[in-house]
Amino acid sequence: MHVFVTGATGFIGQAVVQELLDAGHSVVGLARSDASAAALKSKGADVIQGSLEDIEAVKKGASESDGVINLAFNHDFTKFAENAKVEYAAIMAMGDVLAGSNRPMVLASGTMMLPKGELVTEDTGPDMTSAVNVRASTEQEVATLASRGVRATAVRLAPTVHGDNDHGFIYRIAQVALAKGESIYIGEGLNRWPAVHRHDAARLFRLALEKGVAGTRYHAVGEEGVKMKDIAEAIGNLAGLPTSSKTFEQAAVHFGGDFMGFVISADNPSSSEKTQEQLGWTPTGPTLLTDIKAGVYTKVESASAIAV
Repeated sequence: MHVFVTGATGFIGQAVVQELLDAGHSVVGLARSDASAAALKSKGADVIQGSLEDIEAVKKGASESDGVINLAFNHDFTKFAENAKVEYAAIMAMGDVLAGSNRPMVLASGTMMLPKGELVTEDTGPDMTSAVNVRASTEQEVATLASRGVRATAVRLAPTVHGDNDHGFIYRIAQVALAKGESIYIGEGLNRWPAVHRHDAARLFRLALEKGVAGTRYHAVGEEGVKMKDIAEAIGNLAGLPTSSKTFEQAAVHFGGDFMGFVISADNPSSSEKTQEQLGWTPTGPTLLTDIKAGVYTKVESASAIAV
């Protein structure tokens, strides 16, 4: 297949592009900058210059491809609702192009959109009362796209997709710990995060593209739930820092805002049993704690790289 990938030079996107190329597919990636375009070309991928806001560019990519993987999302959480609307508009524009073709379209979603405090599965619907319900609305369009003749699926990513060069939530948690001299968790730290290694997630996106059933959600979850206390202690032990419990309010101050407090306090155990059975996907990458203990997240960054 000739596959159009948005977010192709991001942390997950780079791994997805390589996974597709290694499997014999060709790739055209959406590139915002000359540097991103050059990086894609160096891998042997074609390029469409533009951004997710450029509707004509994303429509061109979809129209000239045999399938689409949408990974692009602006992670400036101060503009979360606005960024979700941009994503929604781009997805619907690509859906218009693919309508009636039965070509695959794989959307990136997340398990954090699901109800908290219980083991959720691929059949669990989004919690539309949550702080991330704006983006959950986009995932719900999978069914609409499927009804219009698009083989649309969603891959719900664990909140931590880990591995070398990860600059996501665990990176931020570790860097704030290094900057403030303390690694923290909230309450007893028994709330759980699912986790998946970057290369396992990339393989799942390829399998969803190749074999996914229209209207289906899949879970990129290698570990159902890692306790936040264990994560904090692993960071603290490696960095030689004390580990302590904080209230939600104290954690929000520690991380510089309520959004991170909400994320760190979430109990989000998630199953991928159905995904593994349906797509023949078996996670094989290192665990989250293995990556933390290997020093992936405790390299000291410049003070300007994080908000404290």
